[in-house]
Parts: sequence; structure tokens; C-alpha cells
Amino acid sequence: MAEKPLTDWDSGLLDCFEDASTCCYGFWCGSCLASTVAGRFGENSCLPLCDTCCSGGLTACGIPVCVPPAVLSLRVAMRNRYGIKGSLCKDIAISYCCATCSWCQMHRELKHRKQGPTVVNIQNNNIVNMQPVPVMQAPMMMPSQPVPAAYMAQPRFAVVSQ
Repeated sequence: MAEKPLTDWDSGLLDCFEDASTCCYGFWCGSCLASTVAGRFGENSCLPLCDTCCSGGLTACGIPVCVPPAVLSLRVAMRNRYGIKGSLCKDIAISYCCATCSWCQMHRELKHRKQGPTVVNIQNNNIVNMQPVPVMQAPMMMPSQPVPAAYMAQPRFAVVSQ
């Protein structure tokens, strides 16, 4: 089976003016935007807290700030799911240098793809086998026998011939 060709991101990393509401949302409440992106992508909405806790905790211990794990992992997962061009090295650089821009780009990508909750509706189709109503047939008579005076046409009804 042939693989689909890789595509570009729907918008560039710094295309804030393409969807200003996303970038304003990211600027004023970056953790809210990150939580929204994670939830829409199907991950736990609390995943972006790893970025905050990891960076803050390591810095407090005297360890230099590392690449935020949530933005990096979600960016890589999104590229793989949608077949978007890129590399792990680029994802690391973008996640380290401009995590907020990366969250904004991923939000615009999900809006472009209109990713919402997936609802699966399964309906049971009952198959009814309609059989014809059994019909009683009159017994077959030999010509030498006399014809009976009555026979049953329907239950509870008698037909009498004279």
C-alpha cells in the first residue's frame, strides 16, 4: 500500500495574523490554549501542566530548563497523525524556543481540520423474517369418494356447501 505524501502545516509558526483570536488567547492565557489543544487532540487536558511543573521544578533544583515535554510530544504526535512534514530536531527547537507559538500553530491546525469529539452512534438493525401465514389446504379427494358437506376455510369459520 502506498503512503500518502506528507503535507505542510495549515499555517506557519508565526502566522498569528491569520487567526488573531488564537494568538491573543495564547498570549493572555497560554495554559488555557494548551489545555484546549490537548483536549481537542484527544489527550488529557491536564497534559500541558507537565510543561509548567517540569520546567519550574527543574529550574528550582538548579537544573537548566529543558524542552517542555507536553508541547514536544503533542507536536510530534500531531505531525505523525496528519502526515505533516517536519523532523524531531525541528520539533525540539520549536518547542524549546517558542512553545507558545507552537501551541498556537497546533490550535490553528485543529481548527482547520475541525477536530471535535468523536461520537460513534451504533444502531441495532433488527432483521425480521416475514414468513407467510400458514394456509390450511383441503384434503385431496379421490374422484370415487363423495365431496364433503363442509370444510374449513379459516379458523373459527365454517363454510357449508349445499
